Amino acid sequence: MGAIALGAALVAALSIGTLSWQGWLAIAVTLAAFLLNALTSLAAEAIFLGALAVLMLSGVLDTATALAGFSNPGMITVAVLYIVVAGLQQTGGLDIVSRTVLGLPQGQTQALIRLIVPVVGLSAFLNNTPIVAMFIPAVGDWCRKLRISPSKLMIPLSYAAIMGGMCTLIGTSTNLVVNGLLIAETDLPGLRMFDLVPVGVPCAVAGSLMLILAQRWLLPTRKPAITETDDPREYTVEMVVADGSPLAGKTVEQAGLRHLPGLFLTEIQRGDQLLTVVTPQEVLRDRDQLVFVGMVDSIVDLNQIRGLKPATDQVFKLDLPRSERSLLEAVVSNTCPLVGVTIRQGQFRSRYGAVVLAVGRNGERLPGKIGDIRLRPGDTLLLEANPSFLEERRASRDFYLISPVPNSDPLRHDKAAIAFGILLVMVVLATFGWMDMLHAASLAAVLMIVTGCCSFQQGFRAIDWSVILVVAAALALGKALEVTGAATAFSGAVLGVAGSNPWVALAAIYAITSLLTEVITNNAAAAVVFPIALSLAQSLGVSFMPFAVAIMIGASASFSTPIGYQTNLMVYGPGGYKFTDFMRVGIPFNLMFWGLTVLIAPRVFPF
Repeated sequence: MGAIALGAALVAALSIGTLSWQGWLAIAVTLAAFLLNALTSLAAEAIFLGALAVLMLSGVLDTATALAGFSNPGMITVAVLYIVVAGLQQTGGLDIVSRTVLGLPQGQTQALIRLIVPVVGLSAFLNNTPIVAMFIPAVGDWCRKLRISPSKLMIPLSYAAIMGGMCTLIGTSTNLVVNGLLIAETDLPGLRMFDLVPVGVPCAVAGSLMLILAQRWLLPTRKPAITETDDPREYTVEMVVADGSPLAGKTVEQAGLRHLPGLFLTEIQRGDQLLTVVTPQEVLRDRDQLVFVGMVDSIVDLNQIRGLKPATDQVFKLDLPRSERSLLEAVVSNTCPLVGVTIRQGQFRSRYGAVVLAVGRNGERLPGKIGDIRLRPGDTLLLEANPSFLEERRASRDFYLISPVPNSDPLRHDKAAIAFGILLVMVVLATFGWMDMLHAASLAAVLMIVTGCCSFQQGFRAIDWSVILVVAAALALGKALEVTGAATAFSGAVLGVAGSNPWVALAAIYAITSLLTEVITNNAAAAVVFPIALSLAQSLGVSFMPFAVAIMIGASASFSTPIGYQTNLMVYGPGGYKFTDFMRVGIPFNLMFWGLTVLIAPRVFPF
């Protein structure tokens, strides 16, 4: 009934001519963008950029306002954080996070618990944007190892950060913004560090339980988890435990070599001894040669484990340092001069400037050393080569096809401590307010590149440009609703049902804040609603404090769209989500947080 009343009030308010044609067009274009994204297979960036073009060409937005989203600090921060994450990724630092914080739980429910608890706790005291930035790639890698779709964990990651942020005054910038307005515009003393705990913690607990108990129905399956049947190309690859390796003295299971999806350790060559049955309790030693059979993605994971290196000594004879090489796949053609001869006899490295790490042949298990394999037409080779190999050999008749292997750059393990130090500096600077998030992230990104934690090319490639375009255009749609008066008209319509009942008025204020924050970002929504709520509280003759708390929670609890909150934007691409997936999960969350806040806030901060 409440939804019907709100809808009726909105129609009534908007039908009396208070809204210009620009406002109506902004509403129509925004609704059309959402519907097209939900009901069609068109790319989200095409839909939202098209909507932006309509608003700009129609004159609803001038050019500067329409393009302001492309310079929005929140969006630029997200883009810069991709580079910071690339630095952590390329140094192997994320593997440390994955092993120490996340571990290897049994099943999706345990995975959710092990993810939600630390993220909620950290986000209560640290800026949640860098926390989510740190966890995204670690969770992505974790999903592949656990064979869980990333879309099952990425939204919970963002929601956990949001829920943690609303538990303390410093948990999110929105709380600080509203508290600043509270001190500046009223005679109230403002909130202390833990004053939000009685409201925020019950909301966070309820939200966590909903994610865990209703995961099957709420969380979509968008990007499939890796399985053994995803890729029929099985490779045979040999790795050696390096001298002084941290893996020496550990069992196969402790070394993490048992849980790589789609990869099987078939045998260990230890001097003259050949172990053909390898148990999880087998203890590894220096110079053990390990023979694996598996898919290319798992071979990439194997190639990035600290203390393991390719068994062939040819790798170390290539010109460039290993950190500057890449992995490629090449299919041998029937005109290749090496067909019929072994890799060693054909002097593959000397001829092509690349080293064969593994050979795939119709899923067969190829016995013997890599160098002794006799090539046939159609064999798929996994190569380690200089980046120029792809361009130089693309037109070669020796190979049917050459393609790079994504995310296969060798890791710079020696710089992991530097990368973590840079991340810590960024978090401290942003958390204590010595720099805003954009400046702290920009400094961290520059340091990642300058210190060699990642190259400029790797950082640039890490940016998900489709997400950036969607965000920039969607922010402009929100701006159109704001400047045309549609947002204000909507607020007035909702307040029309409040009457003289402070409980209903509080529910209406929360509803306005929650709905606006989904389309015009959280801080903007809080700034728009604050003076409306203050005037309403004064006219009712009640304390403004429960209204201020409702604005804080409502503006922070942005669950229903990816553009309302920065962390939602960040998981949008890695989770493979559609725009409307956030509505599927977020609307129940918004309704639950609405009810809990309206029930609890007046009891903690009486009218």
